[in-house]
Amino acid sequence: MILHDLAATETLAQHLARLARPGDALLLSGPLGAGKSALARAFLRALLGDPALEVPSPSYTLVQSYPVPGGGQAHHFDLYRLGGAEEVLELGWDEALEGIMLVEWPERLGAMAPKGALCITLTPLDEDRRVAQLTGWEGRL
Repeated sequence: MILHDLAATETLAQHLARLARPGDALLLSGPLGAGKSALARAFLRALLGDPALEVPSPSYTLVQSYPVPGGGQAHHFDLYRLGGAEEVLELGWDEALEGIMLVEWPERLGAMAPKGALCITLTPLDEDRRVAQLTGWEGRL
């Protein structure tokens, strides 16, 4: 699908947040500046019911966790600076699998990528528009 602007990206994220449930992973791929963080921020704001929520990029911390209303956790991983797939275990990966996970740069996971994940690839077309390709979550989208 073509996302014509940030509002379209946010609308997609809000829709996905309504469908997400514990144990789900959303794997966000694309080059730098493709909109992965914008989609993750909008998803978390929708999931947590707080449109003004401060959602810092986990570029340096590698993971940020958020309590989900009604129980559970949401985890936003940015694996760009990860040295190797085994390092993700030090970030609480096994525990995070029980919550809802957003993972930027999931290709760094290798074989550790969660099965049944929703894979979202964002490809910029120009300054505002991007193509979003979604695979997974068959029967849910």
